[in-house]
Amino acid sequence: MSVTQKQVQGKIHVVATPIGNLGDMTARAIDVLKQVDLILAEDTRHSLPLLRHFQIHTKCQAFHEHNEKSVAESVCDRVAQGESVAIISDAGVPLISDPGFALVRLAHERQIPVRAVPGACAAISAISVAGLATDRFTFEGFLPAKPASKRKALEALALESRTMIFYESPRRLIDTLTVMLELFGAERQAVLARELTKLFETVRKAALIDLLEFVESDGNQEKGEIVLLLEGKTHEKTDESEDELKHLLAVLLEEVSLKQAVSIVMKLKNLKRNQVYPLALHVKEYLQ
Repeated sequence: MSVTQKQVQGKIHVVATPIGNLGDMTARAIDVLKQVDLILAEDTRHSLPLLRHFQIHTKCQAFHEHNEKSVAESVCDRVAQGESVAIISDAGVPLISDPGFALVRLAHERQIPVRAVPGACAAISAISVAGLATDRFTFEGFLPAKPASKRKALEALALESRTMIFYESPRRLIDTLTVMLELFGAERQAVLARELTKLFETVRKAALIDLLEFVESDGNQEKGEIVLLLEGKTHEKTDESEDELKHLLAVLLEEVSLKQAVSIVMKLKNLKRNQVYPLALHVKEYLQ
């Protein structure tokens, strides 16, 4: 059933667009975009070819992180007067690592209806084919670009037991995999999901050390849109109980740095870094 002007007016519609394959554009999304008074697009230069392909001639306005807050007020004013607006991003579902949050939050504050028009989403598409646990997962979006900040963000996930989903820039992929290998261990399972739904789609599951080698050996893997998934932490058996190790770490952390405490426990207990480091982080946070 097609969407009518009456059904869209006085609302903000969050509309998903294809992440690659144009065949994934839904009939409802096309109808809504044709019926609304205004389309807010993350990048009009990127979106206009898509809109033309589906013969959508609705007025289109740029809506990005630099003008989001200033545009939100005027858009809500228009919708309050009965007009209809749709938000689209360059690909996938708006607001998922894309602009739109300020507008949707303001709409709720002003009791303006917000409606979802579902469709393709890179994160959900990736985990559906990754072969990692799907019963519980966490979306972490883009990691910080600066190496020190990236390391700190990943260290905070040391004890995360859920499958983790990241978006990553191709030019930072090798660096990110290298840091993950160091912090989570060579055998932790990970998945590279690249160019999903496109011609050169890649879905590769492997231990971190093997996945890093695969990317380093094929320059094509450092191109396109990338989703990186990481297996959650599983409890490893050690000769010492976890409580005993935590007690030892707590005593050491009162006197030495985190790095030194980890090194001492590794030597004393003949353990690997990825067995000690997450516990040390946990103890340090508890002591603060």
